[in-house]
This record gives sequence, C-alpha cells and structure tokens, in this order.
Amino acid sequence: MKLSNFQRNVLRYIGIRFASAAIRLLLKTLRIKTVNGESLYKLQNEKKNFVTAFWHGSMMIGWFIHRNDNAAALVSQSKDGDVLASILEKWNYHVVRGSSSTGGSDALTIMILLIREGYSLAITPDGPRGPIYNMKAGAVITAKKSNAPLFLIGIGIKKKIVLKSWDRFEVPIPFSKVVAVYSDPVFIDQNLSYEETNQKIIECEELLNKLHKDALSLC
Repeated sequence: MKLSNFQRNVLRYIGIRFASAAIRLLLKTLRIKTVNGESLYKLQNEKKNFVTAFWHGSMMIGWFIHRNDNAAALVSQSKDGDVLASILEKWNYHVVRGSSSTGGSDALTIMILLIREGYSLAITPDGPRGPIYNMKAGAVITAKKSNAPLFLIGIGIKKKIVLKSWDRFEVPIPFSKVVAVYSDPVFIDQNLSYEETNQKIIECEELLNKLHKDALSLC
C-alpha cells in the first residue's frame, strides 16, 4: 500500500515521539563511567567551549553524556535525521542540518561560526555514511579554524545489541555498564599546511580507534 505524504508525516511524528521517550528511559538505566575527563570538565566549569568527536555507531551515548552542555550538533538533512534532530533538541542541543555529503560545506561554515559564538560541538567524524571508523575532516578543520580544543571520546558498552548497519550502531541493553574514555585536549595549529592537516586527521583517527578499544576493555 502506497502511503500519502500526510500518512508518512503522521508516522514520522509518531516515530519521533516514541523514539525520544524510549531512548530517554533506556539511557536513565545505564551505569556510565568516564575516564580522563578532567581537562574537559575544567573547560566546562570555566564556560569555555570545545569540540568532541566519537564514532557514529556510538552516537547515542556520545550525545547523551554531553546534553545540556550548550552544544551544537550536525545532523543529516535526510528525513531519517528528523528523528535524531528532535531528540537532540530535547537534550538542549543547537541542531545544524547538513553533512559531508549534503550541505556539508555550508554546515561546516555554520559550525565554525557557532563555536566562535560560544557553543561547544559534538561531531561523529565517520558519519553520515562511513566508511566506519574512518575520520573525515570536519572535526579537525573545525577545531583548527576556531582554535578550540578537540576531545576524542572512545565509548564502550558492556551489554548491547549491534545493528546490521554500516556503522554497527550500538544499542545498550538496560542497566548495562558504559565507559567513555577521553583523550587529552588536542590543539590543531591554525598554521598547519594542507598536508600537515591531513596527517593530523590520520593521527586523530588512530587515537580515536585506540580510545574505543580502551573503553571496551574497561567495560
């Protein structure tokens, strides 16, 4: 049966309302431990902004632990992104619609302006379509141009369901233990050349993958 635009909009609205409530209930049951977050907490206490980056498959936890942080998030312009945008807005994120594949250049410009205006940023650097664990330029370029520290966050979930999606999206089982391991602040020199910036992206990718493994080992 082919659905009308009205019917699709109604179903999307129901999905947004249900997903938001279900995720909020689930996340309240988790036992979340953070490791090496002192430098980031210090910036929070000083009302200074920063960039955080975590893999797309771990984004449920990554965005949840930084809710209410005066942060902005980049969300795909696709209709599927409507559900995520609604959830993040309820978590007090300033949502920017765009991605590396659709509207990415404009979105990156907006994100740089936002961090200069005092927002922190939360970015999934292998999104929105992968390849998985392959860091794109957005997080590093934003940190470079805004002169804000970048924190990479490896996230491990002890008990979870892993979806058969490109990002192996992780859904924690209620009451599971979760560990988030932070990097030390990464400062990107604004004077780096194109080649040096690309090398920095590679280094950040390697570090984020290491943090991800460290977090899993601590679960």
